[in-house]
Amino acid sequence: MRTHDDRPGGAGGSPDDRNYGAHAQQPGAGAPGARSTQSLGAQKSYDYYDDDDGYSDAEATSLVNTGGRDDDLYYDDVRDRRKPFAWSGSTDLGLLILRLALGGIFLVHGAQKLFGVLGGPGPEGAAKMLAGMGFQNSGVLALVTGGTELGAGALLVLGLFTPLAAAGVVGVMANAVFLKLGSGFFAATGGFEFEATLGVLGLGLMFTGPGRVALDYGRVWFRRPLIFGFISLIIAAGAAAAVLLLFHKP
Repeated sequence: MRTHDDRPGGAGGSPDDRNYGAHAQQPGAGAPGARSTQSLGAQKSYDYYDDDDGYSDAEATSLVNTGGRDDDLYYDDVRDRRKPFAWSGSTDLGLLILRLALGGIFLVHGAQKLFGVLGGPGPEGAAKMLAGMGFQNSGVLALVTGGTELGAGALLVLGLFTPLAAAGVVGVMANAVFLKLGSGFFAATGGFEFEATLGVLGLGLMFTGPGRVALDYGRVWFRRPLIFGFISLIIAAGAAAAVLLLFHKP
């Protein structure tokens, strides 16, 4: 009496035998090296993240790609929501304040030298001051310096021809710094601290431009501030060098 059915897939066969019989009935099951399509399908359909592990499919995939660091998810979300950098009204306001302050200072100094207002020395007093600093033809130079300061200040306030106006500021202050090099840096000891500060502010405006609250808005040098900034820097350096070479005594 037989207690075990050796037939493949038989009712009395073992589970291994029945699985073998099911595989053998599939097309191509008898080919060497062939694998059951049902078995492959079962493996492909299994998803490790189907279990309730606290993550969604997208989060789980992201964790795999980032090595399991969930803080990357947070920073990615912050980057996605961060406002892209753009020119803002606060920048225009800051540049307007800077222009008004710097332009106003040079307006006052130019008016003092040319017209003697606000306690200024006037043309004659400015000429004597320049002569005491070692400049020749100080009368002409006083008019040129006063006119440059007055014109540059007015243009800065208006925001018109800003790179050229900034070049005037930088040129005048470069000569002033050169003349005070021997006195040190700090203004309390007669140094060039104040002149250097004004010159650096003019240099900054030379490359940033005046902002949108200006008469320069939309002009070619407004749209190409870097190129015209370098051109203005060359003009300022050339003018400062020419004044020192032509008017200053060694």
